[in-house]
Amino acid sequence: MELEDTLLLTKPTLFTVAQMPDINFKHISDLTDLTGIIQHALFATPNRKEGYCIDDNARALLWAVWACKHIKKDQVAIYHLPVYLSFIHYMQREDGYFRNFLSYTKTSTEDRGSEDSFGRTMMALGFLINEGPTHLSIRTAQEIFSKAFPHVNKLTSLRGIANTIIGICQFIKYHYPDDKKRDMVINLSNKMVSMYNDNKSTNWLWFEPVLTYDNAMLPLALLNAFEITQNEEYLTIAFESMHFLESKVFVNDTLRPIGNDGWHKKGGSVAQFDQQGIDVMAMVLFYQQAFRITREQTYLARMYKSYQWFLGDNDMGLSLYDFSTGGCADGIHSEGINLNQGAESTLAYWISHLVVVSTFQE
Repeated sequence: MELEDTLLLTKPTLFTVAQMPDINFKHISDLTDLTGIIQHALFATPNRKEGYCIDDNARALLWAVWACKHIKKDQVAIYHLPVYLSFIHYMQREDGYFRNFLSYTKTSTEDRGSEDSFGRTMMALGFLINEGPTHLSIRTAQEIFSKAFPHVNKLTSLRGIANTIIGICQFIKYHYPDDKKRDMVINLSNKMVSMYNDNKSTNWLWFEPVLTYDNAMLPLALLNAFEITQNEEYLTIAFESMHFLESKVFVNDTLRPIGNDGWHKKGGSVAQFDQQGIDVMAMVLFYQQAFRITREQTYLARMYKSYQWFLGDNDMGLSLYDFSTGGCADGIHSEGINLNQGAESTLAYWISHLVVVSTFQE
């Protein structure tokens, strides 16, 4: 390992990429069939009774894009990427919107997915368009993205908006310049700014009156918007809100994501459990973008600190990542680790892993 491949963290701990677990995508392969990635697992066994969702297939597509990009000729990702992309295409309605859930018997259990799932799908498609491994997969993603785009301006869900902003920003990077897409980034970002100004107060610097899940995706979206528009207001709010979030989730130098058993309402207490990996992944993604914009080493240290939650730097002192299966436990509850290794948590781990390695080597 060369000297430039090391990083001195806030605490005097020397970190190298060599300290991270070896690549093991076995569990992702176990969860993936010819239709898509199965949502849940009974311990490490795919739970076909729960079927599939576009949320997880979008995350899986994002994982595959980055695995193809950062691990030369990774055959697992190369093989699975068309499966996830095909699933998303299948779940797109004629009007361009997406359905979310599909049973194992290939029956759609709803007519219209949530705005959150729409946003995650647009984000994954955006990254495929900008960083995809093959011209034909990029062309497919462009068609799906363009067909869905007319629905973007109707979004009202914060996380749906945030993820969509990120996806459009990636689209713009590939198609630069694109004034229509840039105007949409501004429109959606201004919606987030309005929500932030409506909810902020002296002791509450956030976009809504409660901290729930995937929180860091909100300031991350504004960092992406700043990169495209150079609007300083987006940058200011992104860091201001993230500093507020950090004050709630770092306890005694340990990351403690907002628990889903009560969340954290304005003026109330912070729920400690259950903690989920997607929140950690969002932190890792934010710090990557913050480092890219500022080049401040502090954000590399925080990115690695957040990633370490998966490997035991958490309230339980236990690793959620399973070195034998390549899967990741579904979260931390009051009695310990949730031993089920579903798609969401496993993908959250591997996306975080790839982001840390790639950012560290930039």
